[in-house]
Amino acid sequence: MRVVGTISLAVACGLLTASPSWAGEGSWISGDWYLTLGATGLIAPNFEGGKRYMLSASPIVSLGKAGPAARFTSRNDNISLALIDDGGIRAGLTGKFLFTRDSKDELKGLDPVRWGGEAGGFFEFYPLDWLRMRAELRHGIRAHNGFVGDIAADAFYDVTPQVRISGGPRVSFASANYFDAYYGVDAKEAAASGLSEYHPGGGLKSVGLGGAITWKVTDPMTASLFGEYSRLMGPAADSSLVRERGNRDQFMFGVSTTYRFDFTM
Repeated sequence: MRVVGTISLAVACGLLTASPSWAGEGSWISGDWYLTLGATGLIAPNFEGGKRYMLSASPIVSLGKAGPAARFTSRNDNISLALIDDGGIRAGLTGKFLFTRDSKDELKGLDPVRWGGEAGGFFEFYPLDWLRMRAELRHGIRAHNGFVGDIAADAFYDVTPQVRISGGPRVSFASANYFDAYYGVDAKEAAASGLSEYHPGGGLKSVGLGGAITWKVTDPMTASLFGEYSRLMGPAADSSLVRERGNRDQFMFGVSTTYRFDFTM
């Protein structure tokens, strides 16, 4: 079983830089906040672009200032700290932690990808009452030195007050530095791995669809069943790692549960 995780780098930085004056009466940091904790168990490829599947687990951690109740949230959202939130538009900081990608099995001979993270911003809005659009742009830290952009649209419908179904398309883009870290094969790696040498540029990374069934167990507790499909495109699909040892078609299935804690600063 592999353990992977996603946490908010932006939130951590914000908390570390908060001074007592920020927390004074009338400051931005004072007021009602929430902390959401949970976990996800899923079956997914053993690496991005891989063709073997394995069981994985990841924590869910989200910290934010309470505002108008969010009409919709998705497990695909990276952990975010909203700086603007009026119920119809949300924007702010987002980030995630990336664990090491080891050089073993199909990856033997390739340089491992170091642990690190991505930090950036997000923007989301509702063109219709039942449709949410969200975009994220993040820059790599340590693991890679590139940019990654994600765009998603999710239609949602409440079957009952406790049960919601949702789903929609996803598109991802990335820069050459990102693709080089995860899909590139230089001359030394080609000799050690047996893969063809490959030097990618930037562009479209993947397109796909995702859906979920979410159950509101109690007011602070939720559980969900989800599925995702993505097809690698552009520099990712052209990589010798994917063409010779992997698969462009990537599937993911899993369950998750979260619990929200409310508090005042």
